[in-house]
Amino acid sequence: MRLKYHEAAAWLGLAPRCGDRLLTSVATDSREVKPGALFVCIRGEHADGHDFVRQAEEAGAAAVLASRALPRTKAPVLRVRDTIRALGRLAAYWRRSARAKVTGVTGTAGKTTLKELLAQLLAVRGKTARNALNFNNQIGMPRAVLTTDGDEDFWVMEAGISREGDMEELGEILRPDMGLILNAGMGHTERLGAGGVAAHKAALLRCLAPGGCGLISADYPDLVREAAATGATLHFFSAGDASVKYYAVYEGPAPRHDGPDGVSGRYRLCLDGEWTSVVAPFRGEFGAENCIAAAAAAHLMGLSGDEIAAGFRRAAMPARRFSRKHFGGWDVIDDTYNANPLSMRRMLDAASELAEGRAFVPVLGEMLELGDAAASEHEKLGLHLAKLAPAGVLWKGGHAPDILSGLKKSGYAGPFAVIGERGNFIAAVQGLLHDKNPDGRGGVILFKGSRRNRLEEEYAEFCARCRAGRDATGKTPGEDEDVL
Repeated sequence: MRLKYHEAAAWLGLAPRCGDRLLTSVATDSREVKPGALFVCIRGEHADGHDFVRQAEEAGAAAVLASRALPRTKAPVLRVRDTIRALGRLAAYWRRSARAKVTGVTGTAGKTTLKELLAQLLAVRGKTARNALNFNNQIGMPRAVLTTDGDEDFWVMEAGISREGDMEELGEILRPDMGLILNAGMGHTERLGAGGVAAHKAALLRCLAPGGCGLISADYPDLVREAAATGATLHFFSAGDASVKYYAVYEGPAPRHDGPDGVSGRYRLCLDGEWTSVVAPFRGEFGAENCIAAAAAAHLMGLSGDEIAAGFRRAAMPARRFSRKHFGGWDVIDDTYNANPLSMRRMLDAASELAEGRAFVPVLGEMLELGDAAASEHEKLGLHLAKLAPAGVLWKGGHAPDILSGLKKSGYAGPFAVIGERGNFIAAVQGLLHDKNPDGRGGVILFKGSRRNRLEEEYAEFCARCRAGRDATGKTPGEDEDVL
């Protein structure tokens, strides 16, 4: 960003106190402050940004956004009642001054992957900005907006919600030219109230810029109904419905020479009558939804089928999303970024397909923020998981009895182990894999859970052991085995 101090003050309804000082970035952590930054003081669960103003000044902060008096501060202070809301107002001002075509992305499962994929497609045509990782809330998204240069051709910004009113707040900041809603299912429902997930997601369409449109999946009836109720101009995509102008068909795993990591998939896309085939950095039926959503958005933004195919060829998945490592005969999948019922089922299906008849071992963590539906959703997950015939299941966190109940109701009688304190995971996984791998063919191990489970720690421990020269069962691999 490049905002004059007096512009920021005026937009916040404050009287400027120092000339034309230029603000060139924004930071909420004093360790990330660069010369020219606006340091935003936010009271967090464990720390208060107001206590770190001196460090921010020493790092070169040009101004401070604060909610209380800071008498010893040398940098000019923009004092407001609520610094998070003020951050959003500044982002809204910067968005309105930018020339980029803005796409707001939301959904229950896969929205960060979609955001990353669409940004890489649009980059074929012009300069593109996006929010990093899944920084998609009232702090992360405004920061991403204010991090842009302002001369981009495209912005792709993800909006995530966890409570009632979140989407309205984010939508008013972003005012997207296109509201892209990938799907709507159970996820972060604990504080959403009675409106339903689809209604909260569709609220983005009430915040479109003049002349803007919505692009939504036709495969979720509740979402279609709620989107139509907003009165927005709508376009539709589908994972297989040929009656929709934009649809995709999964054609199966890509040959290994077409994908560097062995988990790529081939998809056939119909773009309003124009056909193209692409290789995506993921595989499975779930990927058809991500592929056609990104391709349809890019097509509506003016990209040709050839440009879209070129974007797919150089696309890469974000970290901790179905990323694969190979140890001996085992494919180890890291999808530990987060989890909800919809994303869990999809990743389990994709990992099971990757196993291709070999042992399939899911290492899963509790799905959080489901409120009153938590027990039933975990039991449903167990019902679904049993149909995939896992060789064994490792579980971390609460609702283990509910998962086990669902597994047993679907006829699963295999091993089920709860991993808790650090140290018992390796013993549990070694015993399971040794028993279920008598022919040495290996298989697929999937790590997936909600963020607060910190399942990435078990994943890292497992990979470190393999790198140290011992395979998943605890044996030393032979010379012909691929141990990274």
